[in-house]
Amino acid sequence: MADFFASTAKGLESLCLEEITALGAENCKQTVAGVSFTCDWPTAYKICLWTRFASRILLRLVETQADNVSELYASAYQINWAKYFAVDQTFSVHCTGTNHFINNSQFGALTVKDAIVDQFKKQFGERPNVAKTDEDARIIVRIAGKHLAISLDLVGLSLHRRGYRSEQGEAPVRENLAAALVARSQWSENYLIDPMCGSGTLLIEAAMQAADIAPGLEREFAFTRFANFAKAAWAEILQQAQDRATLGLEQCNKKLIGYDIDRRMVALAKANIERAGLSKLISVHVHDAAELPSPPKQAGLILSNPPYGERLGELTKLIGLFLSFGASVRSQYGGWRLALFTATPELLDYLRLRSDKQYKFFNGALPCVLKIYQIGEGASSEQQQYAPDFVNRLIKNKKKLQKWINRENISCYRLYDADLPEYNVAVDVYHDYMVVQEYRAPKSIDANKARRRLLDLLTGLLQSGLVANDKLVIKQRAQQKGRQQYQRQSDEKERFVVQEYGAQFYVNLTDYLDTGLFLDHRNMRHYLQQHSQGKKVLNLFAYTGSASVHAALGGADKVTTVDMSNTYLNWAKDNFRLNQLPINKHEFIRADCMAWLKSPISQRWDMIFLDPPTFSNSKKMEETFDIQRDHLDLLKSVSRLLNPGGKLIFSNNKRHFKIDKEGLSQLGLRADNISNQSLSPDFERNKHIHNCWMIHKD
Repeated sequence: MADFFASTAKGLESLCLEEITALGAENCKQTVAGVSFTCDWPTAYKICLWTRFASRILLRLVETQADNVSELYASAYQINWAKYFAVDQTFSVHCTGTNHFINNSQFGALTVKDAIVDQFKKQFGERPNVAKTDEDARIIVRIAGKHLAISLDLVGLSLHRRGYRSEQGEAPVRENLAAALVARSQWSENYLIDPMCGSGTLLIEAAMQAADIAPGLEREFAFTRFANFAKAAWAEILQQAQDRATLGLEQCNKKLIGYDIDRRMVALAKANIERAGLSKLISVHVHDAAELPSPPKQAGLILSNPPYGERLGELTKLIGLFLSFGASVRSQYGGWRLALFTATPELLDYLRLRSDKQYKFFNGALPCVLKIYQIGEGASSEQQQYAPDFVNRLIKNKKKLQKWINRENISCYRLYDADLPEYNVAVDVYHDYMVVQEYRAPKSIDANKARRRLLDLLTGLLQSGLVANDKLVIKQRAQQKGRQQYQRQSDEKERFVVQEYGAQFYVNLTDYLDTGLFLDHRNMRHYLQQHSQGKKVLNLFAYTGSASVHAALGGADKVTTVDMSNTYLNWAKDNFRLNQLPINKHEFIRADCMAWLKSPISQRWDMIFLDPPTFSNSKKMEETFDIQRDHLDLLKSVSRLLNPGGKLIFSNNKRHFKIDKEGLSQLGLRADNISNQSLSPDFERNKHIHNCWMIHKD
């Protein structure tokens, strides 16, 4: 008898314990992520071949205390390594963990390697070679404080590698986890359907269990290279498993059906099924899970690992799928059982089913849950309406704005801005796209409750038909500092054209927090268009140059656009080209506006548009900037660039901002608050979206 350890994923320990006990192991004890046990070598071979849930089977050679490098070396040296591999074979050492004397796992592995080599040199006068791949013996060293364990790996490649899967789909489950999901689902019916089957792993593992096929039948094991390998015993165990598989396939009357919307994944699943020798039991087809085909007459189990949607935008795209899938199974699959495995259990709420059981697992480091449902006979397919108050408010707002939208030919506008306290989002429309910007909830609001409410309102949006599933964009918005709001969020590089008051602009809804167009400045851009004829116009902190475009369309003699970002200056030039405005007639300056204003500037302008950040500590700027603290100095620098009779439009987004009227008066400046006039109808509900002044020289 020898001591062994079966490692497994978290959540699979109890299944692994039951399985190894049934396979003949003794003194079995469940631990975190594994099971320790004792058995003879033939039983260990059998466990390696038949375990569906373990990741590795390790022979425990040493388990002791080690308080320094010498004790680690001595512990490794005392093992009779020649019992397991010969001097002409190869080995490798893998160490995990550190402590006060081993501060590097590579050093721990090197110490054990030296002990092995020294022992062989002493016994045989020569040493075995170390191999990085395809080694004959793989030694595992684990260090945790003073605790030391040295083991020999019996399996080589992890046991989840059955050999039938050459490729995998996105975010797959490992084969041993898939086997655990089948086991926990307690599939006993004749039929099993996976409506989102991906590369077919769940179907294959279920079929292997149903047909009594050993999971390791088509793979190799490291123990066959050991010096103490009992070849005859292994041949008998292997033959028995092959006989059972042949008989199991002949007698199995189960039917397994897989569907996937992706033709490439269906082809991949078919190839995997064929490699596993299970084409007789499993068929897979291209089909959308949102509209399941009619079920077989005999009830069975639906088991699937649907997409998780780890990011909010991905999650939103899945809501429609789960709503439709839930309605489909409720209306067509009465009497069936349903088992779904996911890392986002809130999606399962949209099935409108109550689970009977649930089990916790980990898919890698990701906590997941398997929920099992009994689908009632004659269940309604009618969908619950989510966030009806929110949806009704959007419909009401759109109806109110429609005449203005049509009259002014505006294709992008704000439809909703936290009108209802419980739905703390802003909703903007860009043609047929809808951008939902979530304001960060206060710390007093439970994060799970806020997320639940957000998902409900997104679901309500999709149900309403106001936006298509693939046209809904989600962003989370908190207070941004400096140019943080301009930083790249993703890299999809998708942009399209919108229009307002005869001007056209490129917008990008996905790559940045902001889209390239500040909708709340629409009225002031229009003002520039109406009052720029024959004038020189300066646009500071210009972003993508939308104000510059309006001024140029209004007949400005020359427009100067200043921003410190090459990306946004190039975007501004693209906007000019889009509106068939000549680039060479106008001026585009890449500069930190603060530093540029301090430089000698001989030019003067008739109109200046100034929309600085509320706060900035950008590395590209020479010093920090705070709009409340620094606005007087800024206005002093900018106003000197005005021609006599010129106008300075000054805007910012700081709530509770107070302009220094006395300080302005001392500078010879007069400021008229035009905040109300600067707001178009879609922003009338939010009077504090920005502050705006028209500043004149006395």
